[in-house]
Amino acid sequence: MQRQYINEISEEWEGRTVRLAGWVYRKRTHGNLIFFILRDGTGFIQVAIHRDKVDEKSFSEAEKATVESSVIVEGTVAKDPRAPGGLEIRASKVQLVGLAETWPITKTAGRVFLLDNRHLHLRSEKVRAVLLVRHEVCRAAREWLESHGFVEVHAPIIITAACEGGATLFPLEYFGRRAYLTQSAQLYEEAAITSLGKVYTIAPSFRAEKSRTRAHLTEFWQIECEVAFATHEDIMKIEEELVKYICDKVVERRSDCLKTLGREFRPPKLPFERITYDEALEILESKGMHVEWGEDFGADEIRTLSLSFDNPFFITRFPLSARSFYHMPEEDDPRVSKSSDMIAPEGYGEISTGGQRIHDYDLLVKRIKEQDLPLESYKWYLDLRKYGTVPQSGFGIGVERLVRWICGLYLIREACLFPRTPTRVYP
Repeated sequence: MQRQYINEISEEWEGRTVRLAGWVYRKRTHGNLIFFILRDGTGFIQVAIHRDKVDEKSFSEAEKATVESSVIVEGTVAKDPRAPGGLEIRASKVQLVGLAETWPITKTAGRVFLLDNRHLHLRSEKVRAVLLVRHEVCRAAREWLESHGFVEVHAPIIITAACEGGATLFPLEYFGRRAYLTQSAQLYEEAAITSLGKVYTIAPSFRAEKSRTRAHLTEFWQIECEVAFATHEDIMKIEEELVKYICDKVVERRSDCLKTLGREFRPPKLPFERITYDEALEILESKGMHVEWGEDFGADEIRTLSLSFDNPFFITRFPLSARSFYHMPEEDDPRVSKSSDMIAPEGYGEISTGGQRIHDYDLLVKRIKEQDLPLESYKWYLDLRKYGTVPQSGFGIGVERLVRWICGLYLIREACLFPRTPTRVYP
């Protein structure tokens, strides 16, 4: 008999014989009747195993099965209002595939223990819900971008030049020379737009930051976009519309996951408010937090600003001293950049950074030298300014940061499959 999946089964299947394979998520026994809650990755369903309705071997294997044992079940679909989802499988045959040892994760397990045993904790209904939301975030992002003419590209992971500053590069030996893990696909996307116009990638980035905040990882994924002939204002409009679409689709398609997580999430409203860096300083001063002009905001400052709004917002006109070498200066004040951070509300903080790139060759050379970066490493990047340079803009949205906000997670580590931090590289 061909195997079916739990999410395929509906009330119309009543009376139909099915064959399911999965894991015992819950088990309870009432004399001659055993109940499983079976999960197979697509959903959950109740299985009723009655001693009088199965052969002796099947009932014995059902008795032996422990929580998280893998089984194959054959039976008939029946309606039962007492069962989760209102349906159950009345078993005619049970096969024990893999007997599980005593499950090590209890209700009192702490966060460190759960991360140490992430390979097992993934089976949790709440972790599954987060991963499904993450899947929807990336799916929705691709939908919106593809429908707006963006082309997906795949940039190198092994690189030779820093995009976000040399201090956070992960070095590696590459056939007798020094190379690094990528911090961002941006520079390569800037090359791609000269061929394709509007491009995006959804890919991992690596930054050797020793930060141990709730919002930092050393390996994370980004939705990165670059657009030729686009201004900073153009790119902010794309950012907010993309984030709005993603949030709408998560609520529409994964409301069950948000319910599992106990998250009452409302999609944001357009347009997102824009405040300047100077206005952000004023807000912080009003709350007793002083930041010297020209310094970047730390985790505490970003959290405080985030708690001051109930909808995502942009902080614009960051000082060049707080930005990477490629950010375009403002014409009315060359001390500040045509760049912005998108901040999520409720204390979740920064979820994206974007801005207009320097397209003038001489100014880009000057900025590279000012930041003591090796000019030779950027020869190919500078070539882009020598052969038909154009105004261009782009941004990167942190997938885990967006998922953390949507799901209402305490730690960003909970927003990915296997988190990587300065102290965690296992499992």
